[in-house]
Amino acid sequence: MPASSPSPAPLLGKTSLVDLAVAALRERISRGEWPVGSRIPIEPELATLLGVSRNTVREAVRVLAFCGLLDVRQGDGTYVASRLDPSRAMAGLCRASVLEHLETRAMLEVEAARLAALRRTEDDLAALRATLAARNTHHEGETPEAYVARDLAFHRQVLSAAHNSALAALYDFFSDAVQHVVLLMLADESVTNPDDDAHTAIVDAIAAGDAEAAACAARQLIKPLQQTAPQPNGDCA
Repeated sequence: MPASSPSPAPLLGKTSLVDLAVAALRERISRGEWPVGSRIPIEPELATLLGVSRNTVREAVRVLAFCGLLDVRQGDGTYVASRLDPSRAMAGLCRASVLEHLETRAMLEVEAARLAALRRTEDDLAALRATLAARNTHHEGETPEAYVARDLAFHRQVLSAAHNSALAALYDFFSDAVQHVVLLMLADESVTNPDDDAHTAIVDAIAAGDAEAAACAARQLIKPLQQTAPQPNGDCA
């Protein structure tokens, strides 16, 4: 007798069904079939609606809850928390080029400096001065990675002084995405890297409460990197 064809692996089949269920639920949420704040149908109804098992529905709901689209309330039901899917937004960010990442990071740094000048506290100012001093202290034989870490600590402190958690989260993403490129560009003698005085100018403007001067100083910092950045297809692996 001829050998029978092997059956598909159950795990792959299950994963495929879960992905399809996630896509179907996400589509209904995005087009407003279930408004934000409303409770979605219960598990058995969703299983019938999608033509899948209750276990598949349960896994799909868990995925969308992790993404922030659904809010599972034990003993009450599952509610639509948002129509905006951050996972799709992040996927789009990953496809951006290095130059696009640098341009966006520049916008975030400029706005952060402006807000920091308006919102900083005395504790913020003390922390800024401390990270600035650390950043501007150069060590013989220091690795480029250590230098970039000190520089990034300073910029993140500016973000902290802006007191905007969403801005800080976006900045962290873009900084991580371009950090390896910045290291490569630091080794390029044709790139003019921002000096200590340029960073000091940001802190001075923030200390003076001069929002426009702080924004201008921040804008000048990233210009050399933007002007010499490569433009490959983006990859934030």
